[in-house]
Amino acid sequence: MRIVHDVADLRHQIDAWRASGERIALVPTMGALHDGHLSLVRRAAEHADRCVATVFVNPTQFDDASDLERYPRTLERDAEQLTTVGCDLLFAPAASTVYPPGASTWIDVDGPTTGYEGAMRPGHFRGVATVVGLLFNLVRPDVAIFGRKDAQQLAVVRKLSRDLHLGIEIIGAPIVREPDGLAMSSRNVHLGSDDRLAARALSRGLRAARDAIQAGERDSATLEAHVRAVLEAEPRVEAIDYIALVDADTFAPLVTARGSIALVLAARVGGVRLLDNLSIDLDAAVLEDDLPREDDLSREDLGTDVSTPISQIATA
Repeated sequence: MRIVHDVADLRHQIDAWRASGERIALVPTMGALHDGHLSLVRRAAEHADRCVATVFVNPTQFDDASDLERYPRTLERDAEQLTTVGCDLLFAPAASTVYPPGASTWIDVDGPTTGYEGAMRPGHFRGVATVVGLLFNLVRPDVAIFGRKDAQQLAVVRKLSRDLHLGIEIIGAPIVREPDGLAMSSRNVHLGSDDRLAARALSRGLRAARDAIQAGERDSATLEAHVRAVLEAEPRVEAIDYIALVDADTFAPLVTARGSIALVLAARVGGVRLLDNLSIDLDAAVLEDDLPREDDLSREDLGTDVSTPISQIATA
């Protein structure tokens, strides 16, 4: 795998691949990689001849300077992991490379940025849309892979690509979870052992809603209540920022579940803010989701002894 830091080297390699007629996939990340990120690179190999991953902690999507400061930087380890899953090129630019001195151009996406993460983190999606637009311009991929855990971000990126006629295929990859159901996140490492156990309430709540959907329930208030009941029963869940049933594409709230939906939530456990969601296409012949079934969770997974927060790595 080749590692580049500047635009000239990036474009030189991209141009060579394009001259050979190769299809290129982009996997944007902020580093501190875990198996969820690596699954995106593996999926890229199914859709393209070459995979470009980026590691860039984007300062413009943080509304809290302390959050930006404590975001883990593990570039050397990230590069080692990317090599093991067949990434062809890692682009790890400095902030001054992505945002040259005097840069003042922004991308604002209306619609799916409204509410939820958009409301909780003012300016966040402006930063996300701008950096994604810049990376799309630099790499000019045929396809880009994003995880479905950040469901609202995925909706924003899809709208950005459509509205600007970029012609990039945007693929949402399934959420990768720990054996006990907790969605993998770079923030999980900040959970103490008791809070790590308590955090399983997020996926348990979504499973309760999923079971109700499969039993025929479609009322949004009822489905949201299933999730809330599980979260409120866990004493270490300090706050619930939101639970909402939305259209997965537009992120408009739904009164009745129909079509492609996302049941999204954000909650705080032990001072750590965690996101999760249940995404289902109700028009599909078989209702598929990426939550584990209760029978798939072993007795050990559901036990009370979790000594390591997540994969023993310093890692959204």
